[in-house]
Amino acid sequence: IDFKGVNMVINYDLPTSAVEYIHRIGRTGRAGHTGKAVTFFTEDDKPLLRSIANVIQRAGCPVPDYIKHLPKLQSKQKKKFIKKPLKRESIRTTPECFLKKAKRKTKTTKENTKEKKKIKEDKNGSKLQTVPKS
Repeated sequence: IDFKGVNMVINYDLPTSAVEYIHRIGRTGRAGHTGKAVTFFTEDDKPLLRSIANVIQRAGCPVPDYIKHLPKLQSKQKKKFIKKPLKRESIRTTPECFLKKAKRKTKTTKENTKEKKKIKEDKNGSKLQTVPKS
């Protein structure tokens, strides 16, 4: 899929492999355009950093020395990370005020739906109570 006009990619979690990293950042800088990629990582992600840093370095981008000197990840560890990525708390990029507004809107919609059902039930109930003359 090609998304035109993407000039920056932000990874909120570190990809589990260099291939996945390339795939993610490949959304920017297409067709000769330049782009940027920002990736957040934690202490738990350090074992995965070196392989991704190698890709970044081969592309001609600067890589901090401390990342270059991290120990290599053994193949068993790599497979483990790929099969079972790190568990993280959920990350929200939506501001709290928008979440509250959406919650209020949902609540109001639910109340309106309940009222409509109640009115409908009342109408149906009143129809059942009327007995036709014979």
